[in-house]
Amino acid sequence: MPQKLTIYYLPMITKLLLVLKKWALPILVVYVLALTIGSLAHVGDLPSLGSSFDDKIIHLTAYFFFTVLVFNYCNELKMRHAILISAISVIIYGIIIEVLQHVMTSYRTLDVYDAIANTLGVVFATIIIRIRNKLKLK
Repeated sequence: MPQKLTIYYLPMITKLLLVLKKWALPILVVYVLALTIGSLAHVGDLPSLGSSFDDKIIHLTAYFFFTVLVFNYCNELKMRHAILISAISVIIYGIIIEVLQHVMTSYRTLDVYDAIANTLGVVFATIIIRIRNKLKLK
């Protein structure tokens, strides 16, 4: 069932990536700025999603989209190994942000589970991108 669900959403993801190609760098810059500010600023309470791990779902989702945007930009530059470069750079960014939260703020802490949620978002995005690329080749 999950594979059918993934395949169902691939055309939507593909259309989104095509639209994003033209605006890859500006969208990426705005997203990175928003993510950095949101990660380091005192933003108060986030809206509840109704689970005990809402924060981790938000991390996973944010880093999923971040990976897609970085991949789209790397792909637009025709970089070799765009998926790998995207995944590694987003994971490193997530770790740096976690460390900066601990070092630069008194209201945020370094949370290993946030870093794990970020990494899972990267992994899921990478899997979706790889599936999309394989289907595109056939």
